[in-house]
Amino acid sequence: MRSLGLLLLLFMGDRALSQSVEFLGDFPVVEFRRYTLVDNAREPFARYFETYFPEAFQQLGAIAIGQFHERENELHFLWLRGFHNMDDRARINAAFYYGPVWKEHRDTLNGLMTDSDNVLLLRPLGEHHPLILPTVDAVKETATPRGVAVVQIFSVKPNEVDAFARHAEKEFARYREAGVREAAVLTTLDAPNNFPQLPIRTDGPFVVWLGVLQNEEALARFKSLSERSLQTLSATGLLRAAPEQVVLDPTPRSRLRWIP
Repeated sequence: MRSLGLLLLLFMGDRALSQSVEFLGDFPVVEFRRYTLVDNAREPFARYFETYFPEAFQQLGAIAIGQFHERENELHFLWLRGFHNMDDRARINAAFYYGPVWKEHRDTLNGLMTDSDNVLLLRPLGEHHPLILPTVDAVKETATPRGVAVVQIFSVKPNEVDAFARHAEKEFARYREAGVREAAVLTTLDAPNNFPQLPIRTDGPFVVWLGVLQNEEALARFKSLSERSLQTLSATGLLRAAPEQVVLDPTPRSRLRWIP
């Protein structure tokens, strides 16, 4: 189990002290949001999103942890945002969705989506914290390689999250030993939806693992490793369905990305 500060050090090496964003604090309430877009909307949606929304949420006290294109489904856009607590979630979502930025751009963004209700409300599993990296410099970093992210979603049987986590940690440790940078291990936050204007899924519990790899060669090695790990975890009998693994390409301004 590792803290946010240590994860920053692992990601950023000697630059951690100068570029650390620990002043933002922890964001243990995480919305894992998976949108379905209309045809040919992937790039326009990402540009609109990254132009207007990350700083709008940050000014309100939340954070856009990272945003991604799903590699094998061009209609899917996945992003995570974090809040300090559930009260902040209700307050900030209300301020944003009833505020001027969303009101000005909602028709455009809603016109590019067919579904925005596939949302998991999550919290860190144990002492794992979602990794928050520095924001991307929109002027200097536009062509910077961003690596590849992978998310694994496990549908866990009721009351079996702790048991599954013990098995899963052994496999996640193998990922880390193989050079994968673990960004977060999350599980369902069992709390009422205090901003019901935005639906969340209630078919949990889930465990969600998120990691970042340097390049395509690292991804190929990881896929070989993860295939065996997913088979091992499926064989525990603690899951309701087969695990889902999704390869993600960070968008140009995603905080969560590979940093050399």
